[in-house]
Amino acid sequence: MQAHELNAEPRDDVGKGASRRLRRSGRIPGVVYGTKKAAQSISLSHDEILHQLEREAFYSSILTININGESEKVVIKDLQRHPFKLDILHVDFQRIDEKQKITMRVPIHFLNEYQCVGVRTGGGIVSRIMTELEISCLPKDLPEYIEVDLIDIDVGESVHLSDITLPQGVEFYALQHGGDATRPVVSVNVPRVVEEPEDMAEEVEETTEALAEDKAAADQSSTEDSREG
Repeated sequence: MQAHELNAEPRDDVGKGASRRLRRSGRIPGVVYGTKKAAQSISLSHDEILHQLEREAFYSSILTININGESEKVVIKDLQRHPFKLDILHVDFQRIDEKQKITMRVPIHFLNEYQCVGVRTGGGIVSRIMTELEISCLPKDLPEYIEVDLIDIDVGESVHLSDITLPQGVEFYALQHGGDATRPVVSVNVPRVVEEPEDMAEEVEETTEALAEDKAAADQSSTEDSREG
């Protein structure tokens, strides 16, 4: 797993006004909490965070955050973005305990989407019902992503949670709490084609012709009236 490291500074000035001033200076507010230690307000470089977020694995990896020369292992638990800009507004980090399980959402990597039976020979299309999975595991077992191979999936078939083989030590969070193991993750379906009924097409054609004839008659009448006048 690729290492991810961030540098942060402790932050004493809190509140909306302080956060706005911080963002104008090129930094963003954040907080580190968990493992029975007091929550700590921090600030981070906006550009550094934005650059790190370009890498998919950053969202589902154990991160090292350096604060005043001390390092802590954390994961991202919440990320607030501007409604329509690229700006990051706030980041929440949760400390991890190597002996305690964590719950994370990790992306799905679908393999052989265009080579699967349903697409290659059945003319189907792949429909992604989920793009990430919520899992539970010890920090050392946290995967960057979960692979789902579609090579043998035919038209009309789906891959369900129960069909996915997870890495050792990793479990589905939902299934630990009474979730449905038959919940579909991805399926291959025949694309829907909307055909225009013949009678509807004929009706539209007849209506168009009738309107054209009415317009022509109206134009002719107007011309004759003009001549008589």
